[in-house]
Amino acid sequence: MITFDDHITPEEYMELRKMVGWMEFPLEEAKNCVENAYMVICVRDDDKAIGVVRLLWDGGYVAFLSDVIVAPEYQKQGIGKKLVESVIQRIKDDMKPGFKVKLNLNAAKGKEPFYEKLGFKVRPNEDTGAGMDQWLTV
Repeated sequence: MITFDDHITPEEYMELRKMVGWMEFPLEEAKNCVENAYMVICVRDDDKAIGVVRLLWDGGYVAFLSDVIVAPEYQKQGIGKKLVESVIQRIKDDMKPGFKVKLNLNAAKGKEPFYEKLGFKVRPNEDTGAGMDQWLTV
């Protein structure tokens, strides 16, 4: 049975990242990721974590949608869509009247059409430059 809850362990989070081929990092860092997010939703099939999303937001005008992950064998079933829609609804529910929030994300390569269907715009476009990032290590 597929269920959604608001908790994921650092180990489950890292296992999901590994399943989709994303960079791994220390469990202490993963613990910070899941504990310090504004919102986390974990999707489970019985007790097994099969998906996750994190929302990073300080209540200001910029929010960041992070780690929309669905285990490969569960993709194309509407789970990712439900995760993103849940984040969007949570922001709308928590916004004060008159507030405006720009929800940003970094799409995995090839996943842009998925996000476009949910109202996101690909960058660069006529109004914005390309999104940029860099990995820092010590």
